[in-house]
Amino acid sequence: MSHHLTLRVYYEDTDLAGIVYYANYLKYIERGRSEWMRATGIDQMRMKETSGHVFAVRHIEADYLRPARFDDLLTVVTDLSHATAARIVVDQQVLRGDEVLFSARVTIVSLDGRGRPVRLPAALSRALPEG
Repeated sequence: MSHHLTLRVYYEDTDLAGIVYYANYLKYIERGRSEWMRATGIDQMRMKETSGHVFAVRHIEADYLRPARFDDLLTVVTDLSHATAARIVVDQQVLRGDEVLFSARVTIVSLDGRGRPVRLPAALSRALPEG
């Protein structure tokens, strides 16, 4: 399942050169992952309340390919690469039209209430689309 999130670049997202500040791409893809999980049927707040599990980024590989600028309309695309019993790996891109501006592979792990790594909850594993 490919998820698309549309967002606009605001003035606050840019640096003095008028381009999106590099760290903001990480915020954009975080929003994309959150909305992808919501669309997959995963309620992160409910999961935290019922099982104590939360997600954390374990690893990220990122490529900054072209700059986005103030007022650009962007699309964050999120696709499941694969999942194991303990982690989820997603591929994400930030696009302006058909042009890829940023791409990343993100490894997400599940943590318990004390911040220790744990297996993904069974209900979550069942909810994930085939990658």
